[in-house]
Amino acid sequence: MSKNPAPCESLLLDNQLCFALHSTSLLMTKVYKPLLQALGLTYPQYLAMMVLWEEDGLTVGEISSRLLTDPGSLTPLLKRLEAEGLLSRTRSREDERVVVVELTEAGQLFLVTARTVVEQLGEVLRHLHHLEGGQGEVMQVAAAHSLALGFFPRWIAQLRNEGLNIATRLVATNVGDAVHALREGGCDLMLAFYDPDAAMQMDPEIFPSLHLGNTEMLPVCAADADGKPLFDLEGEGSVPLLAYSAGAFLGRSVNLLLRQRALRFTTIYETAMADSLKSMALEGLGIAWVPQLSVRAELARGELVVCGGPQWHVPLEIRLYRCALVRKANVRLLWRKLEGGAAQAPAAERG
Repeated sequence: MSKNPAPCESLLLDNQLCFALHSTSLLMTKVYKPLLQALGLTYPQYLAMMVLWEEDGLTVGEISSRLLTDPGSLTPLLKRLEAEGLLSRTRSREDERVVVVELTEAGQLFLVTARTVVEQLGEVLRHLHHLEGGQGEVMQVAAAHSLALGFFPRWIAQLRNEGLNIATRLVATNVGDAVHALREGGCDLMLAFYDPDAAMQMDPEIFPSLHLGNTEMLPVCAADADGKPLFDLEGEGSVPLLAYSAGAFLGRSVNLLLRQRALRFTTIYETAMADSLKSMALEGLGIAWVPQLSVRAELARGELVVCGGPQWHVPLEIRLYRCALVRKANVRLLWRKLEGGAAQAPAAERG
């Protein structure tokens, strides 16, 4: 197999303006599709209706000129809209070769319904206002709290050691707010634990992701004078549980394990913050399931101990997400490097 020559920077696919426009057009059409399906329209039909909402009573030729399309291909589309009762087509009295297209009352009222499409697309359009930042621009990253503290600093340090001197601004938040920020253009990248439920709500073609590493949640508690766990998961009695709030992703994973293992427990504290659970565990108040990367130091010092074997551990995958509609140069550069294997995870989190 022959070796490929060194790539020419000017011929890289991501450096082609034509490909940027082409891929953005495809992605935008994909974003519109499910919204327009609820209206019973195709994307070309929606464009034709928008032209008429802007100026009614145009000829077929005038509409095709606005849409940069051929009149012959536009006619079948207009016939379908006429069959739906949204517009009428009549021949001009001055020139029977000319067909005038007008909205019906139903077509005019349909504008009110169509406004919902514009409102729902607002978050996507906000992304487009952030296109093509410069190489030196600060990259904004939204991250789950535990990853912001336990993973992000070492990951960024590793990137810099490998020659990627990127400037970043980190926002530590909950996963729901991080997803919202990514959708609305409030951040360039999102660092989160992989959540199958959230993944179902994020189209992977519009919001691609990369695997950065694996870690796990460990059941931890304070130690007694002999360095043994204060609480025993394998015992017959009920154990005090430091739990995640309802709806928290980490909590869903822990609750599934507890049901599978039929653990007897009494919830004595709830929060959405893994670090808050860790603090309560340090006080000897109960058992908490906390990401390993959040308790490295405490485990090393013996302040916390793992109080259950591997069967009580919960695997976690760390992923980085971006929006494909945003084509900032520094984001594309980082993504290419990560796809090539750069800084996939600090050593302790590699699976």
